[in-house]
Amino acid sequence: MNRSFRGWWMVFATFCTFGISVGLPYYNNPFFYDYYQKTFGWKMHSITLGFPIAALLTLWIGPVLIPRFSPRKLVVAGTFCTFLAFFGWSRMSGNLNVYYALWFLYTVGYILSGPIPHQIIISQWFRKKRGLAMGMLYVGVGLVGAFGSYMVKPLAENYGFRTALLVIGLIMFLSWPLALFVLKDKPADAGQFPDGDAAPPAESHIAPHSFRYLFSRPAFWLLLLGSLCSIGAIGAINVHMKLVFRDAGFVDQATLNSVWRVASICILISSIAGRLLIGFSADKLPMKNVMTVTYFIVAATIPLLLMVHPGSSPVPFAVIFGFAMGADYMLIPLMAARQFGVNSLARAMAIILPVNTIGQTWVPELVSVLREHFGGYAGALNVVLALAIIGAISILLLPKHTAADAILPLPDAARAPAGS
Repeated sequence: MNRSFRGWWMVFATFCTFGISVGLPYYNNPFFYDYYQKTFGWKMHSITLGFPIAALLTLWIGPVLIPRFSPRKLVVAGTFCTFLAFFGWSRMSGNLNVYYALWFLYTVGYILSGPIPHQIIISQWFRKKRGLAMGMLYVGVGLVGAFGSYMVKPLAENYGFRTALLVIGLIMFLSWPLALFVLKDKPADAGQFPDGDAAPPAESHIAPHSFRYLFSRPAFWLLLLGSLCSIGAIGAINVHMKLVFRDAGFVDQATLNSVWRVASICILISSIAGRLLIGFSADKLPMKNVMTVTYFIVAATIPLLLMVHPGSSPVPFAVIFGFAMGADYMLIPLMAARQFGVNSLARAMAIILPVNTIGQTWVPELVSVLREHFGGYAGALNVVLALAIIGAISILLLPKHTAADAILPLPDAARAPAGS
């Protein structure tokens, strides 16, 4: 091929759009929970219930919509939904029903513009260095999320939390020029082949597996269970970390905000190293072993969180947790492509991501209930620890045999001529 390979430009563009659509809103949303509690007088249980309810109500979005539309157009639609949600939160009163409706809108945006379309694009463009490319993609989530942690604290303290919410929403529009004019769903849209090769891969005509086939494979259920448990544990830590710190003795608002910011920034920066190192390792080492070790590290960080108290630093916990968290999310699509072939990645992740989102949201809700029951976080997080261990064991049981890798045929409506 005469023209230079454009795959790394796709990595840069998805790096930006993925960071904007997921890293900024998802990782900084919990910052506002205590503001809602003080402003509206809501119970923390009611505040954390929004995402879990929305996750259940949007379970159908992935299987019905994701395989039917162009990934880059999904990014545009999803970020618009995210903007509307944050705009609504910045203007809402104390009506919980409105709050929950906005969570539904946000979750639709997360499913449409979040991991799945970006994973599909990267998997289409890369085969030999897919792990490294996927790791670089996920670095965008960490960097933009860390930027948000620097941004929301001074915005909320100087201009009010409503202004901080509105700014997050408006930033979503920065992803549109990249999604519309730079991203290409697959190399064929730019007149190229995966990895810049001179010929298409031999498996390019293999049809994607059906949902029925996926449901018949034990490996699919092990991957679903393992990722559900581990993502649930990570979600519980992300949602409750600031509240765990408060219960540990960081009661002054300014001190609590500062400790949360230090931990959040360390987590998100450490996640960058995790994504790059584990992504590179996934291209070189047995992916099952890499994923199993990562999931056990997630479990090991839970006791470290409980050890943070005034006079101690959250950095050791945050660095180790961030490293494992960064690799955790990224390994799921890589393992799905390895087990079932990239031709089936959209269908596999259309099931796995919404189910993972249920774990990501309902495990934190379970922690809220258990915290009220036990009167503290120790007992609640021990349950999360057990869940994380179950997830790691599920991945350990995955078969070593993997399916043939193939290129996912996008729907005809999603195909665009080269140069469009």
